[in-house]
Amino acid sequence: MSNLAFALALPGLGSLTGLPLLLVMFVVMYMLLILPNQRKQKQWNSMLSSLKMGDKVTTTGGIRGSIVSLKDDAIVIRTSPDNIKLEIVRSAIAAVTTDDTATKA
Repeated sequence: MSNLAFALALPGLGSLTGLPLLLVMFVVMYMLLILPNQRKQKQWNSMLSSLKMGDKVTTTGGIRGSIVSLKDDAIVIRTSPDNIKLEIVRSAIAAVTTDDTATKA
């Protein structure tokens, strides 16, 4: 009977009990989904800004080559074995590969 009296005295409180659970779920989703993506984006941006001539790179399309020249928003890479030069946008670089990772693969 006391529960009924409490519920009648504070009718709006029942709708607020789900709010903390909703906030906790939002924080957990933020920690699991958004933060790791932001960290990965920062690492990718720093990798793009540190590109230099001679680096071996892999594009998002799977083309591997070494950087011949750098421009503002594009780079020119030379592919092997035919030494073909390709101009690609900087954002198409997926990874910088070193000699250590190339020999392990």
